[in-house]
Amino acid sequence: MGQPSGEFRQEAVRTRGGELVSGALLVTVGTPDGSEVRPCPEEWRPRPRRIGRTEPARGPVGGPGRAVGPLALGAGPADLPLLDREADIAHLLGLLAEGRSIRLVGQAGSGRSALLSAVAEAACDLAPGGVVQLCGHRRTGDDLLQDLFAATHQAPGFRPDPGQLAEHLARVGAIVVVDEVEPAGAELEHLLAAAPDCAFLISVAPDGPPLPADSRLQDHLVAGLSRSACLALAARLAGRPLDAAEKAWAVDLWFESEGLPLRFVQAAALLRQRDVAVDALVAAEEDRLGVFGAVEEPERHPDPAVRESELRGTVPLPSVAESASPAVRLAEGLSEPAQAVLRLAVALGGECPTAPHLPALIDVGQGESALHELADAGLAVSIGGHHRLTAGALDLLAPHWPARGSIDGAAQHFAWWVGHSSVSTEQIAAEAEVVIGVLLADRAAGRHAAVLRLARAAGPALALALRWGAWERALLLGLEAARNTGSRADEAWFHHELGVYAICVREPGRAVAELESALTLRAALGEPRGAAGARRMIDLLRADGRQLPAAASTAPIPVRRPVIRAIAQVPWRFKTTPGTAGGTRRTVIAASAAVLALGVLGTAVGLSVTGPDEHRGTDPHSSTDDGTGLPAGRPTPRPSLSPTASPSEGTQSPEASPSQDTEAPESSGGPSHSPSASGSASKKAGKSPTASGSASQPPSPGQSQPPVVPPVQPPPVQPTVPPAVPSTSGPVTTPTTTAPPTPSTSPTGTTPSGSPSPTAPPTTP
Repeated sequence: MGQPSGEFRQEAVRTRGGELVSGALLVTVGTPDGSEVRPCPEEWRPRPRRIGRTEPARGPVGGPGRAVGPLALGAGPADLPLLDREADIAHLLGLLAEGRSIRLVGQAGSGRSALLSAVAEAACDLAPGGVVQLCGHRRTGDDLLQDLFAATHQAPGFRPDPGQLAEHLARVGAIVVVDEVEPAGAELEHLLAAAPDCAFLISVAPDGPPLPADSRLQDHLVAGLSRSACLALAARLAGRPLDAAEKAWAVDLWFESEGLPLRFVQAAALLRQRDVAVDALVAAEEDRLGVFGAVEEPERHPDPAVRESELRGTVPLPSVAESASPAVRLAEGLSEPAQAVLRLAVALGGECPTAPHLPALIDVGQGESALHELADAGLAVSIGGHHRLTAGALDLLAPHWPARGSIDGAAQHFAWWVGHSSVSTEQIAAEAEVVIGVLLADRAAGRHAAVLRLARAAGPALALALRWGAWERALLLGLEAARNTGSRADEAWFHHELGVYAICVREPGRAVAELESALTLRAALGEPRGAAGARRMIDLLRADGRQLPAAASTAPIPVRRPVIRAIAQVPWRFKTTPGTAGGTRRTVIAASAAVLALGVLGTAVGLSVTGPDEHRGTDPHSSTDDGTGLPAGRPTPRPSLSPTASPSEGTQSPEASPSQDTEAPESSGGPSHSPSASGSASKKAGKSPTASGSASQPPSPGQSQPPVVPPVQPPPVQPTVPPAVPSTSGPVTTPTTTAPPTPSTSPTGTTPSGSPSPTAPPTTP
């Protein structure tokens, strides 16, 4: 395991220190005067590397990882059968294969986590990136994005900003399975938009809000099991077939619970406790006959199984009401170590530490077996590297199982543990909810000094573990404890740390307020070093973007990929079987888009190769005297009022002439390359809505008639042969050597003044 022993022997609490990179910032955590942020040098910035595809983790979603092994969690019911879910698994796999995202909804105890685990194991070949399993228990949306980035990229100690996350996660195409997702609404949609090529399969609490109309998710109801499946599950977990009375009792429970699997896991535990009572009766009967004897041998069936069944009939079954809420009765039948662990979990708000912590907290040497017993009874389940109580168990057990001093010294233990050098940041991240539970329990008990000590030790450790949601909660609880104890120095420290946290999460207004509070307190206490550190952070924020990049904080996460990337790489969700009609249509569409893109690029390349001097030599109106691009003595054309004109001034239309030295060739009577200009020559001058006919349009009513200046004939031009220019949209026109080039490429021809000439012969190619 690599975890330290629970015997801390009054060692001094050490603050964990280190460095991490948040976006473009280098954060130094754990210094005596508080954390510090400064721009990260370019050579120190991490270069995230994609992690190759791996097989999905076996076991429940959010189960033990590499940091916390199965020994620390205890052996749970790993062979729990998944009954009556074949249709759900097939339906979910079909939706995921189409690239859709699903949200599992249902009652508490309906088996959503088991269904998620089964689908994750079966969906390993559906996406190029495989399956990524995450735990959403007590995680914020930003924490889940960081977990997704860490699961797909190799970059320890690096938390990207929103812009960097969008860049890295846009290239991830995987099926993301998340259990117990707490974010909802806009925060959840932001999480989905951050990975546009991922299909999400998540489960939420039963009382979650409905999805918005434009949500990417679709709901899938996880209903209860059938009656036969529930009876088979109870018999499987009880370890024996059910008799007639037990079957009738299980059927009544099925009607009452609507087939929730958790109820039958707990019902099987009640049956096992009943078997223990029957075994005690059998043993007592044998001991009584063996020790005292009997005058007459009682009439008993020679088969021990039949005798055991007879004695089982004397032990009453639980009522339906007790079976509906069996937490208290199940807790009474647990062993003493399991009861001690259960009492500790109730005191910590439902969070249960892993086995290595139990000897130091409640003096339980065999914590693994105690956790195993709780999981078999259906009172606890492993999630996110530790155990928590199942749905409804905390509310039922809290009035009957008081703390009784089970958390005394827990804050001191965890304050020592998070700073120990043998504890990794991954282990701290797995126990983050337990640490927060200890802080909340000590605050409720009025032990503010213990809360203050643990919060100061756990804050830097949670920051380095990149569990920033828990980091913020620890800092807020520590600030409240510092105010309750009257410690102004600690209050200034927590204000400083909250300011650093606000800088890291791109909240400059909050950061300035927190740092100014810390600066005021430290200046009053006479701490020049701490005040100087807070002043440096404020100066960094007020540098007007010269040091702290502000664009990355407000950059929205793109929902779709760029078009060029979509053409170059077809997303995995559009893959179809070769030879099908859908695959042929999509192939034709993709090929057409590629041909269109290549045509546009080829036109741009041809226009850029043809220099402006080459077109100027073939245009009889290209010679100017005043540098305006118009013939000498010609008035400047007025802007066109036609609806097809460009809406922005000074912006050349993509269909305009490639010459960059002449302006408005359509108005000057020069050759026009736009489709709108060529089409306007075939219409009447008074009805042309295009820019080419705007020079000859009559003025609107009430507008003065501009003076008509006769055009000046250009001087004779020596015949030149321009170089051949590749064209992508028409035949190549061979220039004549006896006359100047025709001023218009339109078949109808135009006069130098821009009006259509019906007598001009068409140009012969």
